[in-house]
Amino acid sequence: MEDRKFFRLSVSLVVVFVILVVLKAARDVIYPFLLAIFISYVIDPFMAFLMRLKIPKAAAIVLILLAAFAILSLIGVVIYSSGKTLAAELPRFEQRVSDLSEWLGRGVGGIPLKHRVGAWIEKINLKGIASFVLGAMGPVVGLFSKLFLLFLFLAFIVSGRGRVTVKIRKALTPERSAQVMGALDKINSQVRKYLVIKTAMSLVNGLTVWLVLEIFGVDFAPLFGFLAFLLNYIPNVGSLIAAVLRVGFAFFQFGTFWVPFWILVITVGLDTLMGNMVEPRIMGKGLGLSPLVVFFSLVFWGWLWGIPGMIMAVPLVAVIKIVCQNVPSLRPGAILMDS
Repeated sequence: MEDRKFFRLSVSLVVVFVILVVLKAARDVIYPFLLAIFISYVIDPFMAFLMRLKIPKAAAIVLILLAAFAILSLIGVVIYSSGKTLAAELPRFEQRVSDLSEWLGRGVGGIPLKHRVGAWIEKINLKGIASFVLGAMGPVVGLFSKLFLLFLFLAFIVSGRGRVTVKIRKALTPERSAQVMGALDKINSQVRKYLVIKTAMSLVNGLTVWLVLEIFGVDFAPLFGFLAFLLNYIPNVGSLIAAVLRVGFAFFQFGTFWVPFWILVITVGLDTLMGNMVEPRIMGKGLGLSPLVVFFSLVFWGWLWGIPGMIMAVPLVAVIKIVCQNVPSLRPGAILMDS
């Protein structure tokens, strides 16, 4: 008996190891595939709208895919050019670093801060930060270069919707197929609701940040808006990182306190309002995730796929929880992931 348990444990560990190796080695294929699945849920409402207009399914699929391809291609070009320009412009802010260090050296309220903070600020290497910006953008921009593969997956997923239902009904008894289809319908409905609402809230957040930065005259406002959109998928931590980046850049650009202060107050205030009041009301309270689960998912997917993995980490965990909630044998897992 003990030997059998040991054998099962050994086989399970080997299977997990093989899965991790495959996920790591095949990320250039698996990541676009998962992203295509998520995008297919997001564009479902638009597909339904076109179908209600009596547009043939094939024509609706072509229109949706062309529109999505054009939007993502445009975003890729804008973000890459903005990021490259930002990396090139960062070294010119070295004088701002020197001014800040000198201001701290004079002290605040008679208390000299240079030995505490100023010395650290003097060590800021903006050229190194510029290189890091380009390196960090590499995986995200690289994804846009795989648009053909992504849209190939998306085309098959969208065009194949509904065929699974027919196959399940043929493969199973009427009673069993009804149970399976009921569970799949619930899973699809909840996943669609989560992804559509989360994407909409992230889009509103990104556009708001872009608009506010444009009003204050901050350079590279579209880039910071895009970062706010992406990082909004990472609860709390993502919004904090996005806020630090845009406020810090505004300080270095203008060299004053008040412009960054008002950018911080307005953008963080609106983000808090959306995240703590609007989104929970629309999303509902049934999808709360444990902070510990969120943390480990960020660490795991970040180790596995880098920055793109961290962006996808929380949506992946949310989808897993939705699946566990609707499969009786997996419900304990959903309870463990609950907040």
